[in-house]
Amino acid sequence: MSAPLNFHLEPYEGPLDLLLDLIRKQAINIYDIPIAQITTQYLEFMQRAAEMDVEISAEFVYMAATLIHIKSKMLLPRDPELDKLMPEDDPRKELVDRLLEHERFKSAAEMLHQKRVIEEAVWSNPQIEQFIADNDTPGLAVSLFDLVKTFQSVLERAKQRPIYEVTGEEVSVPDMIQYLRKTFEKEGRSEIVSARELFERQGSRRAMICLFLAVLELVKLQAIGLVQKDAFGEIGLKRLKGFEAAFTSHQVMTAIDEGYS
Repeated sequence: MSAPLNFHLEPYEGPLDLLLDLIRKQAINIYDIPIAQITTQYLEFMQRAAEMDVEISAEFVYMAATLIHIKSKMLLPRDPELDKLMPEDDPRKELVDRLLEHERFKSAAEMLHQKRVIEEAVWSNPQIEQFIADNDTPGLAVSLFDLVKTFQSVLERAKQRPIYEVTGEEVSVPDMIQYLRKTFEKEGRSEIVSARELFERQGSRRAMICLFLAVLELVKLQAIGLVQKDAFGEIGLKRLKGFEAAFTSHQVMTAIDEGYS
């Protein structure tokens, strides 16, 4: 049994944040979580919070019940013969999937924050106009935060219209990366694609989220860029010089596929 962790009762945004923190601090394989150990540490955190009169939301209580339920299922003996007829899924699988999805969104949020810090620390050069050709239209400066706002507005509007969830839909981030590749190849090198229209073409919330993450991946690879013709105008996506290089690099695409598998 490992030594108990020293909790400082950090202001976790939710139970998944707490679980990820416990897993990271102990370098635990997220695909093979020692559920009994994690459950004990999670309950210890809640106990200390109660002793300090820290308000615990219902989400934390529900997660505690979920961990106890998973722990009890793993402790129950299974009939080997029954396993041959009806193999039972790992009781931890659903929790692991939720943790991985939460970690991806958390990483995306951290990347956006770092992008903002960098942008705020950069000073523009007043003499840059001397180096811009007369026929060159650099457009307005667009950040990933503008893209996030566009994505949020599309999700809000989507609540007012029917979203058709396809049963057994297997759309993924790598699928959406290939979707973006085909879209830009069809539109041509110099065409700008509306980010809002791309999101609204999707038939489900999952597809929208996967498309958003795919855009972030390609922006990070400098395969596509964000543009805005007018102040407060629509956000567009433009193909950059690194577009072909990103897709011809087998190593890059394989790393992305493995990251979302």
